[in-house]
Amino acid sequence: MTALELGLWSFPIVLGLIFLRVPIGLAMLVIGFVGMAMLPGGTKIPMNQLKTLAYSEFSNYSLSIVPMFLLMGYFSTLGGMSQALFKAAESWLGHRKGGVAMAAIGACAGFGAICGSSLATAATMGRVALPELRRYGYAGGFSTATLAAGGTLGILIPPSVVLVIYAILTEQNIAKLFLAAFIPGVLAAIGYVITISVYVRMNPGSAGVREPIPYRERFQAMFDVWPVLLVFGAVVGGIYFGIFTPTEGAAVGALGTGIIAWLSGGLTLKTLGEAFASTARSTAMIFLIVLGAKFYNGFLARTQVPQELTEWVLAQGYAPMMVMVIILVFYLIMGCVMDSLSMILLTIPIFWPVMQGMDFGLSQEHLAIWFGILTLIVVEVGLITPPVGMNLFIINSMERTTPLVETYKAVAYFVASDMIRVVILVLFPSITLFLL
Repeated sequence: MTALELGLWSFPIVLGLIFLRVPIGLAMLVIGFVGMAMLPGGTKIPMNQLKTLAYSEFSNYSLSIVPMFLLMGYFSTLGGMSQALFKAAESWLGHRKGGVAMAAIGACAGFGAICGSSLATAATMGRVALPELRRYGYAGGFSTATLAAGGTLGILIPPSVVLVIYAILTEQNIAKLFLAAFIPGVLAAIGYVITISVYVRMNPGSAGVREPIPYRERFQAMFDVWPVLLVFGAVVGGIYFGIFTPTEGAAVGALGTGIIAWLSGGLTLKTLGEAFASTARSTAMIFLIVLGAKFYNGFLARTQVPQELTEWVLAQGYAPMMVMVIILVFYLIMGCVMDSLSMILLTIPIFWPVMQGMDFGLSQEHLAIWFGILTLIVVEVGLITPPVGMNLFIINSMERTTPLVETYKAVAYFVASDMIRVVILVLFPSITLFLL
């Protein structure tokens, strides 16, 4: 078997191990090691890499942003920011048809601005919003579909851990990627609100209506979310205006949310230890995936798979937009069964060289940013695409009285909204690149 054939066969084997529930990072690490050992040079090269790769990879200063953003998310939960965001949105929107569901979307968008994780956003807002949705007579499937879709905003609206990893892989500016994600993230939230408005009119019995509350209480609820605005403004604004680097911004965000959580009484010595332990576990999981992907991608580079694939695609004469669509469809399908970080780490070293060889009329920097945002969006859509969208299972595990098929029916409306948004962003790259 040639090196190229070995590299090509490795990809379905990795996917097979993942489907058999082998941890993703371990699957990539093992296949990368075994694959390199089967190449000329035997086990000497992979053994040497085991000695040096972990240190060389994790000594990367930019990766320290990952635990900082994760810690910021834990502190924000302890500080009650998720409850404050939902209460503020509900006070202004709750009396409208479908308003409590719209409020949940708004709260997910706000929480995503200080969390950076889709699954964490879905789980956190599920605990906060599900009781209210039940209280006002919202259909179970509609409620779970809304929160599953809203959770995808957690990773798209900056800051985003996955965008940090993508920036490192493609050697792009983290701050510019954060800026580019902002408009697509806002469009996603607006699209979901419109979807809710359409759904409750097509299904009149799916949502109840709550009584309006006095304006004094509405403004008080708005005032209570000042910590979120302060942290988001400090982190994103500070990065954008060059006051500090993204890593420093993440540290500022973690410190700020920690102080807010302490002042609110949610951060004690006990919860501080729990937050550090949870951050350490999540960081270790992410870093294992990063290490496995680095090892596996090193093996692919030795087999020349990315280069051969690029040359083959260019030789076929496919239109650049057709290649883009094929890649996005692949991400949409695989996003149903894999988390976005794993997909990015596994496939970007293969697909990015192909995209670099295409002429989209954009600079390499703008192409990388546009492709990264589109990839992230489509992978996130996979999280709510039946039958195996991960967000759907997380929310339904919190609402066991609702049949999963009811969630599937309702989430189809949100998937349609996402597809419309993807088409718009593919056809008009300037929307994504507007703030750069």
